[in-house]
Amino acid sequence: MSATIAIVEDERAIAENYRDALRRSGYRVDLYSARIEAMEAFRQRLPDLAVIDVGLGSEVEGGFELCRELRAMAPSLPILFLTARDSELDIISGLRLGADDYLTKDISLPHMQARINALLRRVSVLRDQSDEGESLTQGKLELDISRLHCHWDGSVVDLTVTEFWIVHALAKRPGHVKSRSQLMEAARVVLDDNTITSHVKRIRKKFQALDNEFNAIGTAYGMGYRWQL
Repeated sequence: MSATIAIVEDERAIAENYRDALRRSGYRVDLYSARIEAMEAFRQRLPDLAVIDVGLGSEVEGGFELCRELRAMAPSLPILFLTARDSELDIISGLRLGADDYLTKDISLPHMQARINALLRRVSVLRDQSDEGESLTQGKLELDISRLHCHWDGSVVDLTVTEFWIVHALAKRPGHVKSRSQLMEAARVVLDDNTITSHVKRIRKKFQALDNEFNAIGTAYGMGYRWQL
């Protein structure tokens, strides 16, 4: 069954252009022009991936609010921002809210589709691995790939798909330094170094919210990150 992609974009011509391109690639596509409209639909049925603009009609940051609401509802759902807003502050804000990727509208359609394909492949790979019942335990950390669940000392840590892959890549080989490019490869996504850094900071904050002494993700300055026991 083909994946369903939800596009939340208030400019109809742009939304239809994205929709037509994705349909040619075999995806089912639903269009929404406003945050409230999209959330009402998502409460009935979640898509397999959401593409969201930041500004939605009169809501200048409606996309950010939608991401926050949707992430609370579905911690592992792939979310991608596609917007004209390209400031570093906006990009960091989007990632801090839990988006898996952040693209600007000057990106080509083939490049956009490649990033969407990459996000959906990661979910597919996780599901394939779940058939094998793969799990990982390192000290207080427990990763259950069959459910995309992460626990720290028995408490649930809500990670996005990208964050889950990064934690998995680090914890799989404690003590070994993973460069930012290696973490990108493990997460099966094309991101820049600053974006990887933002994801790692967000991951740390999620663990520290449960354990203020959490220091399992160490920084190897100029090299990358390691999982330290």
